[in-house]
Amino acid sequence: MFLTGSPLHLYEETPETRRTVAFMRAVFASGTPSFGSCAGLQVATVAAGGSVRPNARSPEAGFARRIAPTKAGRAHPLLSGRPAAYDAPAIHTDEVEALPSGATLLAGNRVTAVQAAEIRFDGGVFWGVQYHPEIGLDEVAGALRRQSDTLVKADLARSQDDVEAYAQQIDALHAEPGRRDLAWRLGLDEQVTDERLRLSEMRNFIEALTRLGREGPLAVDR
Repeated sequence: MFLTGSPLHLYEETPETRRTVAFMRAVFASGTPSFGSCAGLQVATVAAGGSVRPNARSPEAGFARRIAPTKAGRAHPLLSGRPAAYDAPAIHTDEVEALPSGATLLAGNRVTAVQAAEIRFDGGVFWGVQYHPEIGLDEVAGALRRQSDTLVKADLARSQDDVEAYAQQIDALHAEPGRRDLAWRLGLDEQVTDERLRLSEMRNFIEALTRLGREGPLAVDR
């Protein structure tokens, strides 16, 4: 099961959030291995008894910078191949406030304390990240444009024109990922510009299933 982004705020009690959390609890109970990014991590957190809140520091928009694996994360197959610090596509206004019992923190950075985690609950296991390994640079640019008002209100940009100029550079790098001048200007390296490296977490999850079948993610500590 794969869960990605969502406009839902898991700290709000609505029919939509209740259905989403109930679905995730059913996924855990079924023993179906699951992976999530961004809101996916938040859904799994709340379903297992943790909590989510609006970002305490700032919206993380465009890219999450200097994500650092914890000691547990350095040994965990979800982050296999990731260096000691890396960037990743990210855009979110909510974050995990507290992981549930049975969870392991795998990575964080200065802006968002929980950037990656494993959650075990009711016989199931979830691997998740707060960032978006699944989206390309063109999707990052599109997300910034859609949320330009929010970025200006958060003082991350002076105007919508600033957001557009930044998005255009990201679009240009998407079109020509080998352009070192654009990567330098945006402060990005191959962890973002190389699609195979950017997809590391998803590939690692699928490879665990391929090697060990349905029990793959559950067998990490066995």
